[in-house]
Amino acid sequence: MTEDAKQVVEFLNREPFKRNLNFISFQSLGQEQLLQLLNDVLAEIDPSQAGDIREEASDSRAPRMLNCLKNLKYIPPNNVDVSTFRQGIVLGEKSVIQPILMYLLKNLEALKTRSYLAKYLVKLPIPTDILHDGSDNQIQELWAQCTELQEQFSAMHRDLQELRKSSRGTNEIKLDIKTMEDEKENLQRKVDRTRKKVEGTPDFNEALQVAQSMRGEKEKGEELQKKLQQQRRLMQTTEQRLQRTRQQVYEIQQAGSDNSPESLISRMEEDNQLNNYLVNDKLPKELDARRKTVRDLRRVAHEPMMDERDLERIEKDIGTLNAEINTLVEKKMMNNNPVKDKLSLFRQQERILSSKKEQLAEQVQQQRDDTGVLEKELEVKRKALRELGGEVLKGDEYREYVQRLRSKSSIYKKNRAILAERRSETGILTRTEAILQKQNETMNRKVSHLENRKGVTGFRDTQDELEKVSALKSEIDESKHRTLDDMSEMVNKLNSVILEKKSLLAPIIKELRPLRQHHQEITGDYEQKKTQYDSAAAGLESNRAQLEQTVAALREECFAHDSRYFYYQSMCKILQTKLDRANLEMKNYTSGDKRQSYRERFNKKIQEQENLTKILREKQKNVKQNHDSEVKQATMWRDLERLMKCKLSVLKQQEEEMNPQVQSNQHARNMNNRDPTHDRLVL
Repeated sequence: MTEDAKQVVEFLNREPFKRNLNFISFQSLGQEQLLQLLNDVLAEIDPSQAGDIREEASDSRAPRMLNCLKNLKYIPPNNVDVSTFRQGIVLGEKSVIQPILMYLLKNLEALKTRSYLAKYLVKLPIPTDILHDGSDNQIQELWAQCTELQEQFSAMHRDLQELRKSSRGTNEIKLDIKTMEDEKENLQRKVDRTRKKVEGTPDFNEALQVAQSMRGEKEKGEELQKKLQQQRRLMQTTEQRLQRTRQQVYEIQQAGSDNSPESLISRMEEDNQLNNYLVNDKLPKELDARRKTVRDLRRVAHEPMMDERDLERIEKDIGTLNAEINTLVEKKMMNNNPVKDKLSLFRQQERILSSKKEQLAEQVQQQRDDTGVLEKELEVKRKALRELGGEVLKGDEYREYVQRLRSKSSIYKKNRAILAERRSETGILTRTEAILQKQNETMNRKVSHLENRKGVTGFRDTQDELEKVSALKSEIDESKHRTLDDMSEMVNKLNSVILEKKSLLAPIIKELRPLRQHHQEITGDYEQKKTQYDSAAAGLESNRAQLEQTVAALREECFAHDSRYFYYQSMCKILQTKLDRANLEMKNYTSGDKRQSYRERFNKKIQEQENLTKILREKQKNVKQNHDSEVKQATMWRDLERLMKCKLSVLKQQEEEMNPQVQSNQHARNMNNRDPTHDRLVL
């Protein structure tokens, strides 16, 4: 529990709470403050939970918090039952509130998302008999529609989360598109210029092979550069590890030089004394106090329910015990003589020193706890620093490290600029290639669609074949120097093939035209039916909303009438019991049976108390009158008692001195005067 409380304090001191708490202040929070703290954490997760708990009744606050925790999927510990958990929420018990705070603060961001989704995905509390009622089809349809909308919402939310994870901002995308278009234009101009330059060169293939080999060598050089950088990083990590080990050795040597055997022994003796005091004095007292409170609580829990008579009896016992305590204190004050009691000053000093000792022990314990927390934070920061690849340096080592860091930072900036240029160029080229491919695909789809609409399906394929043939023809002309007549013959053949294809597609196009008209008519009917459906759905939705409002108003009115009915019924029962008691009292008073009437009983008790008051006043008066004489008499009796004790001690001392001689003489006389015939039986 202590570790959980410390973690809760750490979470509360961070954003967005910033409570500036420590462990002691958190442990000293009251029940109302804990409930307000829990409500603030719930308000951070769900803004609808915000508010001041002092302005809200407990019977409405507890169900609200329990419903919110249910939506957040909080599960109580196994050792806590449901009734105890609900009672802890109502009363603000720390054993119940602290695990809830630990769960909420540990999973804050995830619970915010879950709270947002709970507004739209929690099922409506509709009874099952109404849902499965076959006579009301409208409610079933609305329930199915609501379920379908919730599923659509969950699917859209998942898609949105995936898009947020995978996509970037719109401004960045627009900027990338703009830069890519500019690069596309530049590349297009460069390609055109290179084409014009390269056309007609005899050694084009050889130059292309040389360029490819050069590109391969550049890639190999880049790979070698990456390997070299990796080896340099490994060398840097080994140097940093060596530096850390040297620093640890230096710290160990410094710690060993500062600690002499005498100082270590004295420090250990002080720690030993402090631990002995904590174990033998402080902790047993705290343990006894805790055990006593536990015994009292168990005794109170196992006792039966008490009525007014038991309470009166306990109050009388408390009064008598207080009176006895006061009398004993007065006697002690009368018996104690401050002049003779020389140890009172030392006792007072001992009490002051013991209280100071306890305070110092508590401060030491608190400082130990704070030291433990700080050591944990320091260890976490050291781990983070080691993960980043560094250690705390001092003196000349720090200056050398700064110089190395500056040189490396300059090299890193240069390499980073080169890498950024390469990455931007690579991204531009890949993006340009993707855009061109997409444009090519879209153009192909548009051309195919246009061919289908015009009735010349396959024209683009034929054109592609024509282009391929023309390219092949150009290559053949370059290689074998064919004449223009051969090229014209090839073109004529291709044109004849195209005409044959068109003649084959003409009847198919004629059959397709009436089908297109029929498709347009069906599309118009579909649009008309869709508008009718949308209007009917809107009307049903408005009727459903009105019915829901009416049902909610009637339910509220029904709940109000039920509460008023039960309230009036209970008031009638209370008034009837009071009326019956008044009638019984009147009957007893008028019938003459005054022993059973409350009036006679109370008058009798009043008379008894008045008589008792008179007797006590007379006793008080006699005590005040005879107080001086009785004090003198008590003093004389104490003096007489001291005198008798003194005489008794003197007689005992004389008897001890004379006892050996008297016993010997008496034994001799008994031996001489003993008569065997004498009867010595004493009755």
